[in-house]
Amino acid sequence: MFFIDTSRNGKPVYNAIVNQSLDNYLVNDLKLPGHGLIMYINNPSVIVGVHQNAYAEVNFPYLKKNNIQLVRRTSGGGAVYHDFGNLVFENIVIDNDDHFGDYEYFAKPIVDALHDMGATGVEMRGRNDIVVDDKKFSGMTMFKVGHSYAAGGTLMFDLSMETANDVLTPEQDKLESKGVKSVNKRITNIKDYLDEPFKSMTADQFKIELLKRIFKADKLEDIETYTLNDHDWEIIDSRLQGKYDTDAWNYGENPGFTNYVSKHFDIGTVAFNFSLKDNKISDVKIYGDFITGGDIGLIEKALIGAEFTNNGLNAALSKVDLESNLGKIDAQSLTDLLLS
Repeated sequence: MFFIDTSRNGKPVYNAIVNQSLDNYLVNDLKLPGHGLIMYINNPSVIVGVHQNAYAEVNFPYLKKNNIQLVRRTSGGGAVYHDFGNLVFENIVIDNDDHFGDYEYFAKPIVDALHDMGATGVEMRGRNDIVVDDKKFSGMTMFKVGHSYAAGGTLMFDLSMETANDVLTPEQDKLESKGVKSVNKRITNIKDYLDEPFKSMTADQFKIELLKRIFKADKLEDIETYTLNDHDWEIIDSRLQGKYDTDAWNYGENPGFTNYVSKHFDIGTVAFNFSLKDNKISDVKIYGDFITGGDIGLIEKALIGAEFTNNGLNAALSKVDLESNLGKIDAQSLTDLLLS
């Protein structure tokens, strides 16, 4: 494994829109052979998953009032708040998909490093979370292109819990399924669980100490490193223009179809926004924090024109490979949700 330095002209990049586009460039364009790791800090921002309806996840008046960026990532997962007290790490693996979907494999170096820094209660929990004291401080996600992929997540060091609680408006069903009543009760910062001097560090200082332990190095200069150069940044800038820096990508369209149903399953939250005409589905959009390497558009296409009955919906959904394009969920479960 090697480190990919994403600083620009020797200075860290905090712009969340820029940082969220890096994995796409590294996987699709640069394609450095092997296993690379990037780690960065974002300015205050809300990051939503590629399949999420931002209008159901974010408190927009609060977001606008406090000048918080809204950024859509290119992978699945849920909405999270980032600020200068939060780290993001991503493993960039090229031409080897042996560990795709194995969150524990990519969490282990982080967990081991935090144990070494005094947070001995840190452990992997559930589908893609790292927790301490039964509270989540890191959520992970992945996206795949061919046999290459990015796998990473957040690491809350000293994040503003108050802001996170005010700007994120997760669906109540998701919270109830986890036995809690608010965002604040299910997340925590790792800072207070660390030994000194780590708990007194800034996030930037903590990042350096974390990298040294992940790579088992005495100093950053000892780590094998690729630094993004001017040519890389030219391409990254060009990729941003017209897509990742647009409201169309980051905010997405709120189709406003007549019906909206949502439920939290083992694969994550799945939501349908749909309209009916003559008791058939005339329009449909699928949202959620599920993580898939497939194409949910195939499921949406199969549902168009389906009779809005148990048999009709089951028949339509059974024509699609649900596991490949959404996750391990059966047609009847989705039919029950639509009819709810």
